[in-house]
Amino acid sequence: MINLEDEMAQSYLVECGTHLAVMEKNLLAIELGGADVEEELVNCVFRAVHSVKGGAAFFDLAKVHELAHQAEHAMALIRSRQMVPTPGRVSILLRATDTLRALIDDPGASNRVDISAIMTALEGLSADGNACAGPVRGNGWRLRALLVEDDITSRLVLQTFLARYGDCHVAVNGREAVEAYRLALEHRRGYDLICMDIMMPEMDGREAVRQIRAMEEAQGILSTYGAKIVMTTALSGVKEVIRCFRELCDAYLVKPIDLGQLLAHMKSYELVE
Repeated sequence: MINLEDEMAQSYLVECGTHLAVMEKNLLAIELGGADVEEELVNCVFRAVHSVKGGAAFFDLAKVHELAHQAEHAMALIRSRQMVPTPGRVSILLRATDTLRALIDDPGASNRVDISAIMTALEGLSADGNACAGPVRGNGWRLRALLVEDDITSRLVLQTFLARYGDCHVAVNGREAVEAYRLALEHRRGYDLICMDIMMPEMDGREAVRQIRAMEEAQGILSTYGAKIVMTTALSGVKEVIRCFRELCDAYLVKPIDLGQLLAHMKSYELVE
C-alpha cells in the first residue's frame, strides 16, 4: 500500500489532482460539443486518465487503477469514434472523475471504497460502444516480446526470463525498437509485450514509445489494445514515471527489475497464465 509519508507518492497524488482537473474541464467541453467534439479534447482526457491509471498501479492503489482503467476504455471508444459522447455518457465520465478525485483525496482508505455503482455505469458505456474487443488468440498463440535494452547484463537477464514464455526479440536502442515494431506491423505480427529502457543511445525510450503509439494509431490500433509497454529503467523520479505514463506506457519498473513484478504485469495483461 502507498506510504503517505513518501515524497514520491505525494508528488504523484498532486499530479493526479492536475490530471483530474484537466479531465473535468475537457469533459465539460466535450459535453457541449457532442458528436462534433474536437479530437484534441478527447486525447487530453484519454492521456490524463491513462496517467492516473498507470501511477495507481505503480503505487498499489487498486481501486483507483480499476476505475481509471474502465474510464480509459470508455474514452478509447469515443477517441476511435465508435461511441458518440452524448451528454448522458459524458455525465457518467464526470461522475467517474469525481469518484477518482475522492479516492485520491483519501488514498489510504481508497482500496476499501465501494465503487461498484460507477463501475457498472462505465461498463454500460463500453457495452454501448460494442467495439474495441481485445486481441483474439488461437490455440497456437505464443507471446511475442520485444526487449529494448542497451545494457548487456540487464538484457541477458530479461531475455532469458521472457524466452520462457514465447519469442523474445532484442533491440539495443529506441531507433532499432521503432524499426522492429514497424516491420512487425507490416507483417501483421505486432508485439504483445515491449520492455523498454529509457536511457539509450540514438533514441531514448520515451521517444520510442511515442513513435510506436503513433504507428499503432495510424493503423487504427488503440493503445488500450496495442502492445503492452513496460518501462524498465534506473530512473525512479516521479516526474519521469508520470511522463512515461503520459506517453501511454502501461507499467513502470525500476532496476534492478523484480521479475516477479514483471510476471505479475504479464498475467494482468493476460499474456501468460
